[in-house]
Amino acid sequence: MVNKAIACALFFSFVAALFASSYAQQTCGRQAFNNNKVYSTCTDLPVLNSFLHWNYDQSTNTVDLAFRHTTTSSSRWVAWALNPSGQRMAGSQCLVAFQNSTGRPVAYTTPIGSGSPTLQPGSLSFQVPNISATLEGNQWTIFATLQLTNNLLSTNQVWQEGPMNGDTPGAHAMSGDNARSVGTIDFRTGQTTAGGGSSDSRRRRRNTHGVLNAVSWGVLIPMGAMIARYLKVFKTANPAWFYLHVACQASGYIVGVAGWGTGIKLGNDSPGIKYNKHRNIGIALFAIGTLQMFAMLLRPKPDHKYRLYWNIYHWSLGYSVIVLSIINIFEGFDILDPEKKWKRAYIGILIFLGAVAALLEAITWVIVLKRKNGNSVKHHHSINGANGANGYGARTQQGA
Repeated sequence: MVNKAIACALFFSFVAALFASSYAQQTCGRQAFNNNKVYSTCTDLPVLNSFLHWNYDQSTNTVDLAFRHTTTSSSRWVAWALNPSGQRMAGSQCLVAFQNSTGRPVAYTTPIGSGSPTLQPGSLSFQVPNISATLEGNQWTIFATLQLTNNLLSTNQVWQEGPMNGDTPGAHAMSGDNARSVGTIDFRTGQTTAGGGSSDSRRRRRNTHGVLNAVSWGVLIPMGAMIARYLKVFKTANPAWFYLHVACQASGYIVGVAGWGTGIKLGNDSPGIKYNKHRNIGIALFAIGTLQMFAMLLRPKPDHKYRLYWNIYHWSLGYSVIVLSIINIFEGFDILDPEKKWKRAYIGILIFLGAVAALLEAITWVIVLKRKNGNSVKHHHSINGANGANGYGARTQQGA
């Protein structure tokens, strides 16, 4: 009997030691707090140098927690949230902390609705009897007590950080680790999982949206305009330049519509995130591009009396599309915040297209001026020939 008791004690000691070892292996297990608070459970969150510590009281469904974010500064805000509606910010019940202009840490609660998040103070769907925050060196810590309902004991968690604009939290980055700072948590078992599956899918859709629109509106459409302007001056390129122009513009429009559609889908999937300028320019591009496609069906013949007006309309909308496209692509770069090489690559493409356009513009003017001078000489010779014939005839008649 004694041996069994000793065996059981050794077994439980081994399990406890194993658990303690696993706990200590995490960075959070080596963290301490100045208020001497001790937490029974902690986890290293997978991104943004963040950690969560908590105690769970089963009798009251109360969670006493500390959210810590390191490698930060007083010019950054931090937030941690629960979101039963999904692994995203929209619908989150947030705890937020930042340092105001007087140097005092501010901690409060804010619900994130379906509109653009403002992180203004507000009540959550559950009670938060206590909340405070500290900024020690380069790490923020939010302390809070949550009075949770049963459906929130195992749910999604979200955490974020971003820049301050004076005393107002600014928009956080939408790519990289900021797009992967989601997961699940079970306060009862201590089990947490890294999310990001849906975030990775959303990031891929954003990248697809960016690539489609950069290639279509930002490359194919300008190339089609260059073909129409510069190739038609070469007689040997007629009518091939027209079919190349139509093919390039039609391809750009089709790919652009696909990119526009992915943008609409992204907007519908992210009701709490709005980029009004980028969206409005995108809608304008789609509308103008569609008008240009329909204009091809109403194109008058070259000698038609309305052809001049159609040309003015076609050129005006065409160059408007190019200008708006370039502006919106750079808006997209600011939103996606990709590696700098992608923005530099597109700038390089624009420089190349601009250099080619400048060279072809010079060549075009040379050809046009030569033709004009040639026609002028021919016209002059024609007049002189006619005058000479008339003079010869007159002299002959007089001599007769």
